[in-house]
Amino acid sequence: MTSTTIAPAESVFTYGAPALKFGDGAADEIGYDLAQLGARRVLVLTDPGVAATGIPARVADRMAAFGVEAVVFEGVRVEPTDASLQAAIDWARDHGHVDAFVAVGGGSSIDTAKAVNLLLTNPGELMDYVNKPVGGGQSPPRPLRPLVAVPTTTGTGSESTTVCVLDVVDQHVKTGISHARLRPTLAVVDPLLTISQPAGVTASAGMDILCHALESYTARPYTAGTRKRPEQRVPYCGANPVADMWSERAMTLLASSFRQAVRHGDDLDARREMAMAATFAGLGFGNAGVHIPHANAYPIAGQAHDFHPDGYPTGNGGLVPHGMSVSLTAPEAFRFTFAAAPERHLRAAELLDPRAERTAEPADQLPAVLTALMRDIGIPPGVAAVGLDESRVDSLVEGTLKQQRLLAIAPRDAGADDLAGIFRRSMHLW
Repeated sequence: MTSTTIAPAESVFTYGAPALKFGDGAADEIGYDLAQLGARRVLVLTDPGVAATGIPARVADRMAAFGVEAVVFEGVRVEPTDASLQAAIDWARDHGHVDAFVAVGGGSSIDTAKAVNLLLTNPGELMDYVNKPVGGGQSPPRPLRPLVAVPTTTGTGSESTTVCVLDVVDQHVKTGISHARLRPTLAVVDPLLTISQPAGVTASAGMDILCHALESYTARPYTAGTRKRPEQRVPYCGANPVADMWSERAMTLLASSFRQAVRHGDDLDARREMAMAATFAGLGFGNAGVHIPHANAYPIAGQAHDFHPDGYPTGNGGLVPHGMSVSLTAPEAFRFTFAAAPERHLRAAELLDPRAERTAEPADQLPAVLTALMRDIGIPPGVAAVGLDESRVDSLVEGTLKQQRLLAIAPRDAGADDLAGIFRRSMHLW
């Protein structure tokens, strides 16, 4: 007689988050916070559009009162590429030692700061650390220096996460670098910094908030699969009770503030709620993870180069903003995942739009809520609207399949045929 040993089921989840300072005027205290971290000379990273608002210069100037010298880099590229990250790394190396980094801007600035911090503190090249199979997938062997993330857009969640997103140009795909050491030391969320955010940016970044909350809430439970060894644990561990709490609260805030923030950007109460929603969603998905909509977003953004969204700079050529690219397949992705956790999809639809008329088919309820919102805030009506037609489906699927880190926590296994179906049904959402 032979016996079969059954591997024990997973019973452990992990949770990590940066220190957080939230509220009107919080950005004015960054010099004090840096001094407490022992910093005396810091690199401030931002993009030209945010630099033009004067916010990064104000943040840098106010550090002097606390004995902190600031060096400012204004060359961050919106939607970073491997080339733009390398340019920032090279610039930083040429401008002397710094004790810490401060990123002022959207996810592009924060992600660029993560990459610069990584390569100024660790050996090797950028592609050594990019996630497999696009890059080498190495873990940084050395600790990074303190990073203070100061978001001026409400949506990316990069101030809370362990991920740096980039477009690898020669492979025509967006991917990332993911490791716990990339998580910012401190997130400073000041709603006053988001007042100048254009409506188009608010809409796109807000869809990123929404998908962060939805994807982490519907991710494969952390208890799925066999137990991992300690060294196998990764930041994205699947849906868990702590992340669920943040995701549900983020969706509730979005229900009351999202449309108002897009239509009336000077409504400070709506801006505060959006900033809080972004923070809560980041605290959730930064641990539970995201899945199919984000995995699909990377090849969309990597392959669409002739789209010019409202509210974004034109100097980079065509681009599909990250939050917009995530949203374009979200309704069909959640229709696909419904069967894995019907109660969670229905609960999410209720949280996002408590007053919405419910359709006869439960699987249609969340997609209907999403498409109604997207229409109201001016998101393009599908993948075809950003310049990618059905002839690109195979290459889009190929790009998505490279995002195994994300697909691994999808609530349903999604193979090439499944993903192709999602892309085809997302070409024209309405």
